[in-house]
Amino acid sequence: MTQESLNNPSVTPSGVHTRDAATHEIPDAMRLDVRLLGGLLGQVLTEYGSPGLLEDVEALRELAISALEDPSGETLARAEELVERFSPERAEEVARAFTCYFHLTNLAEEQHRVRTLRARDGEVPLTEQKPSDSVAAAFTHLAAEVGTDEAERRLASLEFHPVLTAHPTEARRNAIAASVRRLGALLDARDDPRLGPGALEENRREMLEEVDNMWRTAQLRVSNPSPLDEVRTALAVFDSSFSSVFAGSYRRLDDWIQGEQRGARPPKAPAFIRLGSWIGGDRDGNPNVTASVTRQAAAQASDRILTTLEEQARAVGLALTLDDRYTAPSEALTALWTRQGQLSEDLTAQAAAHSPGETHRMVLLAIAGRIGATRARNADLAYRGPEELLAELRVVQDSLAAAGATRAAYGDLQDLIWQVETFGFHLAELEVRQHSKVHTQTLEWLENPDSAEGPSVTGEEVIETFRAIAAVQHRHGVDACRRYIVSFTQSAQNLADVYTLAERALGSAEAAPVLDVIPLFETFEDLQNAPRILEEMLEIPAVQRRLEQSGRRVEVMLGYSDSAKDVGPVAATLALYEAQARIAEWAQRHDIVLTQFHGRGGALGRGGGPANRAILAQPPHSVDLRFKVTEQGEVISARYGNPDIAVRHIEQVAAATLMASAPSTERRNAEAAERYADLASRMDAVSRERFFELVGADGFAPWFAQVTPQEEIGLLAIGSRPARRGLSVESLEDLRAIPWNFAWSQARINLTGWFGLGSALEAVGDLDRLRAAYAEWPLFAALIDNVEMSLAKTDRRIAERYLALGDREDLAQLVLDELDLTTRWVLAITGHEILLEGHRVLGRAVQLRNPYVDALSLLQLRALRALRAGDDGTDPDPGQRSLLLLTLKGVAAGLQNTG
Repeated sequence: MTQESLNNPSVTPSGVHTRDAATHEIPDAMRLDVRLLGGLLGQVLTEYGSPGLLEDVEALRELAISALEDPSGETLARAEELVERFSPERAEEVARAFTCYFHLTNLAEEQHRVRTLRARDGEVPLTEQKPSDSVAAAFTHLAAEVGTDEAERRLASLEFHPVLTAHPTEARRNAIAASVRRLGALLDARDDPRLGPGALEENRREMLEEVDNMWRTAQLRVSNPSPLDEVRTALAVFDSSFSSVFAGSYRRLDDWIQGEQRGARPPKAPAFIRLGSWIGGDRDGNPNVTASVTRQAAAQASDRILTTLEEQARAVGLALTLDDRYTAPSEALTALWTRQGQLSEDLTAQAAAHSPGETHRMVLLAIAGRIGATRARNADLAYRGPEELLAELRVVQDSLAAAGATRAAYGDLQDLIWQVETFGFHLAELEVRQHSKVHTQTLEWLENPDSAEGPSVTGEEVIETFRAIAAVQHRHGVDACRRYIVSFTQSAQNLADVYTLAERALGSAEAAPVLDVIPLFETFEDLQNAPRILEEMLEIPAVQRRLEQSGRRVEVMLGYSDSAKDVGPVAATLALYEAQARIAEWAQRHDIVLTQFHGRGGALGRGGGPANRAILAQPPHSVDLRFKVTEQGEVISARYGNPDIAVRHIEQVAAATLMASAPSTERRNAEAAERYADLASRMDAVSRERFFELVGADGFAPWFAQVTPQEEIGLLAIGSRPARRGLSVESLEDLRAIPWNFAWSQARINLTGWFGLGSALEAVGDLDRLRAAYAEWPLFAALIDNVEMSLAKTDRRIAERYLALGDREDLAQLVLDELDLTTRWVLAITGHEILLEGHRVLGRAVQLRNPYVDALSLLQLRALRALRAGDDGTDPDPGQRSLLLLTLKGVAAGLQNTG
């Protein structure tokens, strides 16, 4: 991209009718970053040596931008003609260039978000902040409603439980992601006002080297990552973000609570985050996740956190140079030092040699040594568990506080304590998931091993999984792996089967691992049946025993993906709300401490959208200070890849979780749900009818495979898990929700985020009432706003070209009619003249990218047409397939969304 081409990155985004989309001003600092990065890419393309490459990229770019202002469609047709004239090699090069541009643009936008967050930090007085702005603001508003003492009690019970999953939704290669991170650090450094001209030039040289490296790195993986590759990717996020961000979030909150006494009094901020992971544990539909993988995943995570804790404990200890004459050790500390010497004279001798007369330092250095021994599995020195480590750390802390060294007691040492409370010795609580049918088949196989019809997963592997869980608990503690999720739970027997298999695997109920068996309700029918199944679950003896042990804590997981694929996005949203309300009522009736686990994805068709708004729109008592959610693919890097953005995300989620239990929030949601129950009922029925009209049409599945790159998505090497459950294009029943969403977004239709809403709103017909619902009903407002975002990423002109790949004009017209109808009603309800008129940040992101996404879409259409024309039994052209896969990655980067 030349410098001139980035002079005006502000362009009009593609809505349903592209000329009617909002235009937002690009901030000068962001414009300069885009110009810098685009100029570096343009230089690399010129130096690359392929004659005319930059000129061809620029020609397509200019046509794509001009096409947005041309209602006749002639300019877009010219762009299409240009794409058709490219040689296969040139088409791939152009696709790579636009994909690199998106990675750089995403980086510039992220840097501007960070810049904005830093500038705003502390800028708005607490008295002027909304409850959703920070945990401190939420606490203040909550205290005004329930009193300070009750607000503090609720704060102490706050829980946020993000769960990383390995669902293949991150289209970038790890090598590309690493390159982007390095570029991000260089771009961030340029904001340092101390950098002189020479340093800036050196920075630019390093950035140019990194952009050149990105360009020369293959965008496509040669082979799929293994589950352990995915584990290592997750651990990299821990190193770059989680290890510092979580404790940093607690510190921010505690500093606010303590005021002038910050860091000098016992903390009031709880360690409210617990990290979970399905990576290496989720075997539903993934034969590559075995019992051996689960053991190795737990071992790698434990090794990483113990290494981190050892380093942090040593660093805190080395800095704790407090002389005993001025900071006298307590009797408990002296006794601890004596016990440490009895455990290992060598360990205490080393600590004492470096710290004569500094007992606090000696003890903490010995603690660091014991953490290292725990990692090395030295039985004589190892801690039995994190509780023993915490007890020793608190002895040190109490001794410091008693001696008057309160800032040493509640400073870096408290950060270390928070780390242990958050991560334990396991880092992430590994969760196992398996399909209910596998358990049923395995039990049948155990009863009759000679049966002709064996289980879809070998019985030996299923049994070995429970032995692996027991081994992980024995080595790393019960919390390291105690949750077992049963996908497609359709009866209480599905849950009882897990306990039975665990007992069979280990020989007895006493020898079996500790298990919290979690039902996952995914389909529309299962969501409706959930309360009845949970009622029956309470009759299972193993569940009753576990309730006594756990303080009557129960988790219930709700699947957003399959329910939306089952009945459409509108009916699924309403069904999930109703299910949560009924499950919450069931829990209250039985004195259950309930956690509802939200299986959300990045796409709107999978429950995506702003998490804090979703929390505040939930039914009364369905959150109750506990929020657990899946984080996957591009969502992990978007929310947690940058520490500044991660802190902001955690603040917003924690604030919403706290405020969800406020009487005003619960009252508003309950009253609105009752007031608009008839509206919800009408929308539910009509949207489902419209959705079934499309997906239930004869020949829909093969048509869907023709007009989107659904089949080809399975060829992307982006995850260890297969994209389908044995799917043929004759049926969508076994198609996973990720390619279902991914395919529609690639075709620029985004159907899974909005289809059926227009018809539902048309059936209601009362605009005044719909506007009132938008103002008064948080669930409805979130639905409308999310659909507006989805529509803004939809492009009718491009969508028409994808739909033309099929031979069903009736289905294509049905989709386009619903698109137009939905857009008209959403604009009418919001009062916007154009899409995203009221969403400056998102609107700016869409307008910055859409013309470049258009260019990649035209390249993808070229490849799809060639491949569809060759659907005659002959082998597909490898060049066209390679181009298609490249554009899949590029469009995903441009839309910042896959599945």
